[in-house]
This record gives sequence, structure tokens and C-alpha cells, in this order.
Amino acid sequence: MNQGIGGNIEAIGEYRAQLGETPVWCRRSGSLLWVDILQNRLLRYWPNQAGSVDVRPMPVFTSAVLLTSEPEIFLVVSQSGISLYNYQNQQSSAVCAWPNDAHGTRPNEAAIAPDGSLWFSTMDPTAQKAIGSWYRVCADSPTPQHLLGGLVVPNTLQWIGENVWFADSLRHRFYRATLQPHGLHIEQEYQVNGIPDGSTLTDDGELINACWGSSCLARYRIDNLQLVESGRIALPVSQPSSCTFGGPNLSDLYITSARDGLARPVALDGAVLKITTTIAGTPARKFRI
Repeated sequence: MNQGIGGNIEAIGEYRAQLGETPVWCRRSGSLLWVDILQNRLLRYWPNQAGSVDVRPMPVFTSAVLLTSEPEIFLVVSQSGISLYNYQNQQSSAVCAWPNDAHGTRPNEAAIAPDGSLWFSTMDPTAQKAIGSWYRVCADSPTPQHLLGGLVVPNTLQWIGENVWFADSLRHRFYRATLQPHGLHIEQEYQVNGIPDGSTLTDDGELINACWGSSCLARYRIDNLQLVESGRIALPVSQPSSCTFGGPNLSDLYITSARDGLARPVALDGAVLKITTTIAGTPARKFRI
């Protein structure tokens, strides 16, 4: 497997997550945020501050901490519901409760859509039952809108043109869907090798996906609405979980990983990895408060 994107791989800090997820680059502060879902923690890394990593407690099953239109006010997705978190005074305020029809699930993937709304998924905490769903929340209508159900482990959210791309990890599939008045309508599905987890987009529309359990990232081109694998990037961790671009030029690729479920984790399992690449990503979107 050839990286083909340049740069060495390095680990960020000493923290090793049980289940690291949802890396987000904040351009305003020049920092990376991510979560450890199973340890209920938010982590934040400043490359320009001697590589310092700040660790904050979060509610149970916090799966994402995302940007908002207000500096240092972040959107928290947890099993307690959706809330706003003021990073300076560490105070939270509720946006909406956990969906009434999502009993027995926990949050998983989450991202901000082009219109500034939040999309997030739910899943069976044991990843056994197909009770997962996608939901949408916006500030002026905070009741979660159910978009699609019957999923096992909903992952990846990327918008390309009029389509939203997502994965169901344990079904080994990507899906291309469109948002309709009644919810998400699946237009096409794509079988892939391995277990697709979180993804990011390059500025020229290439999808880079964390392959859970396969010690690599997969690169996909989207040609005429077809998903075509174009290469793989080998990693020194067993369970990469997601990735995003950061740094001043959005050319540093950050990758989260997990130790959970590994009988003999190696030193880097659970670390955040960084590759300084020859390509670039796109800025993270902000939830409109």
C-alpha cells in the first residue's frame, strides 16, 4: 500500500482513546477537537502551543463536538441530547433532547450539513441490531427530524452536489442518497471491502475513508456517481475510526483510532495520527445558532 500523498506519520500527544472519533479542525483557533466516546472526553490539540492537549469531561456517549457560528461555542452530540458548550466557562445549554423514538440507542456519526443544520446517527450500543437511524436538527426547529432508519452502524456524512454519502459499517456498504420532504431517499448503494468508518473529502472531491480493523485509509474517486477505490494508505494502528484535514493550509491529515476490543493493543492504538500531505481538504462547517 502506497501513501501517494507525501509525508511521514506521527502520533499526536500521549493520550490513547478507547474509542477516538469525530476529529474536527477549528480554523479560528488553529486547533483540533476530537472525542473519546467510551471515556466521555473531549480532547483539543493546539499545534502552535507546544503541542498541548486539553482534556475535558463530557456527557455519557458523547460522539461529536462540532463547530458553531459562535467562536468557542461548540455543539455537543451525546446520549443526553444535543447541547451547546461554552469552552471558556465550561457551561452547557440544551438545544434538544434525545429523540423520543431512539430509545436503547447511542449517538455515532455527526456532521454539519451545507445549510448549517446538524445531522447525526444513532446505533445499538452493542452494534448487533439494525435499529440505527439518521436525524437532522436545526436551530430554528430543534426537534430532531427522523430521516432514515433500519441501519446497523451508520457512519460517514459527506455532501457532494445534491447527494449525501454515508456508510453502514457492518453491512460493508456506502450509500448515495438525496434529502426529500419525507426524509432520506437512497439512490444507490456500493459494496466495499472491509468496514467503512468515518471519512473526509479532499478539495477535489476524493473521499478518504477510515477502514476499521484494516490498519489503513481507503481513497475513493467518485466518477459519474460511481465509487472507485484509487488506493490505500497504511497506518500503524489497527482500528482507524475517522479522519479530517487541518493545519493552516488544510493539508495535515488527522486520523483518530481506537483500542476498544483489541486483545493486545500496540502502543499507538487509540492515538491521533497526523500526516503532512501534498493534498488539501475543505473547511469544517459550522452549526448556525
